[in-house]
Amino acid sequence: QELRPKSLDIKQEELGDMVEKEMASTSEAIEDAVRRIEEMMSQARNESSGVKLEVNERILNSCTDLMKAIRLLVTTSTNLQKEIVESGRGAATTQEFYAKNSRWTEGLISASKAVGWGATQLVESADRVVLHMGKYEELIVCSHEIAASTAQLVAASKVKAEKSSRNLARLQECSRNVNEMAANVVASTKSGQEQIEEKDTMDFSGMSLIKLKKEEMETQVKVLELEKRLEGERVRLGELRKQHYVLAGGCDAAAEDEEARPAPAPRRGILKKPPIAQKP
Repeated sequence: QELRPKSLDIKQEELGDMVEKEMASTSEAIEDAVRRIEEMMSQARNESSGVKLEVNERILNSCTDLMKAIRLLVTTSTNLQKEIVESGRGAATTQEFYAKNSRWTEGLISASKAVGWGATQLVESADRVVLHMGKYEELIVCSHEIAASTAQLVAASKVKAEKSSRNLARLQECSRNVNEMAANVVASTKSGQEQIEEKDTMDFSGMSLIKLKKEEMETQVKVLELEKRLEGERVRLGELRKQHYVLAGGCDAAAEDEEARPAPAPRRGILKKPPIAQKP
């Protein structure tokens, strides 16, 4: 009892109502997200043009597709939960079923909240990006969070569902579709970021000869600094890998003494250079 999370300060008999409220709240959040994206699309067309308009439209279109995929996921998840309750409650009421399986119910509520929160955060991040006040990285992180919360929702539903359930199969298909759409958001965001940065950094029109020479020298300095930093990070990575192999080798030796079985070949051997005779 002490180890149980204190995230839900509600009575067990209220869990059933809580599930329905959270799923309804998540659906409402998705609908609101779709509506806000449409408004942002209209605003972007009125206030931007050229490359920026192209980038904004591509990102917002991918966000719209993701919201539609999440909406279908939530609907399918709701249908599966009803099926689970009907098949598992027996003579008990719906409220009694949720109270009896309170740990599962809490996990379901937590997953549903995570999905709705992720959708809301994605829209807010997209809004800031379109207004040139936010970071493209925020959209990427939000997409990853949505994929993770989707996996959490599917896992929570799968615990109680029958393996042969059609709704479970549909939910898993919806989950794959959400992951695909989230990947599309990441891809469109990265390509858009590259386009915008390239346009902003490669526009040298209007620069004088002296200004161009100054920019060239500053860029050379940055290149040298980055090369030095990269070399330092490579050295650090090498030392981290060495330590990892040392610790992994110690674990293998301990396992060999404990289980009296041959230890796997040392991993550090992977990094050894082949003999000169074997080189082409």
